[in-house]
Amino acid sequence: MSLTSANRASRKPPAAVPRGLVTASEWAWRTLVIAALVLGLWFLLQYFSGVAVPLAIAVLFTALLTPINRRLRTWGLRPVVSAILSLLLMAAVIGGVLTAIGAQVAREMPELVDQSVAGLQSLLEWLANGPLHISQADIDGYIAQLTAWVNESRAELAGLVADAGVGVGHFLAGAAVALIASFFFLAAGKGIWSSCLTIVPDRYRPKVAVASGNGWTSLVAYMRAQVVVAFVDALGMLVGALILQIPMAWALFALTFIVSFIPVVGAVISGTIAVLLALVTHGWVTALIMLGITILVVQTEGHFLQPILLGRAVQLHPLAVLVGLAIGATLAGIVGALLVIPVLAFGVAFIRGLDPGRFAPPAPLRH
Repeated sequence: MSLTSANRASRKPPAAVPRGLVTASEWAWRTLVIAALVLGLWFLLQYFSGVAVPLAIAVLFTALLTPINRRLRTWGLRPVVSAILSLLLMAAVIGGVLTAIGAQVAREMPELVDQSVAGLQSLLEWLANGPLHISQADIDGYIAQLTAWVNESRAELAGLVADAGVGVGHFLAGAAVALIASFFFLAAGKGIWSSCLTIVPDRYRPKVAVASGNGWTSLVAYMRAQVVVAFVDALGMLVGALILQIPMAWALFALTFIVSFIPVVGAVISGTIAVLLALVTHGWVTALIMLGITILVVQTEGHFLQPILLGRAVQLHPLAVLVGLAIGATLAGIVGALLVIPVLAFGVAFIRGLDPGRFAPPAPLRH
């Protein structure tokens, strides 16, 4: 054996890349690919938000009305007729609630105006004689400054009004798209989804169909639980308003029930109106008490009702629901808070449906 051959034989082979580093790199590039896909979808949804958001609202409407639609079909009604009746029933409920609110407002408005005037006079007396010592002349000066600012900012205010008008137009257009899409989803949802499944490869299509059915069942359960959450929020505001003898208590109940479908934010909106009513009719002490009731309702919804009831309905841990609400509100505001839990509900049930044996819940412990 030559010297060169001996040296080659004595050399050790180069060290292989550690297995842990290989595994980490494989996880890393796959994670980057998934993150790029998610970011691309997020960009598309934002770019086409004028269509994506109404369609998402239509899906929620459909999930809410699915039990009624199924019951109507069991009675022998055609799909188109049952879909129309379901939407008309929802419109009748919303219209009836708004009519009741308007009737109570019209009935109690004169008394509310008198109480508001008396409350404003009490406030002015407190400003003049209280610790602030703000006289009527000072108040007139502040009003004059505000009037001058409004006169100087007419162009900016006109622009804000124009933007608000455009926003109202977009809202009405989106509402029309949501209602029309809801009708088609209720009348022919299975057919539409079956057409969408044709893009899935044949060998994966049965599992995807089962998984999507599980996701839809979870979404329907979420909407049922959301109705319970909205009712509890409205009941809490009603009880507080009745105890404090705040006017328009039942109108406040109806308003809270409607806006509570927007998680957390809805209770804040109705609570703000309740606090203002308490302030102008009964003074700041009652307003502070109503503020405390509103905070209690918001905290109960955010830390108990939403995580517990909705988490149980969609089989999510309460912490996941709470964190999801925070992330959704941070990313997309009110729309994000409204849609994040339904998306999680469908997504988790869909993933579990792809492999039921792997994602089955653990068996309960036996003592």
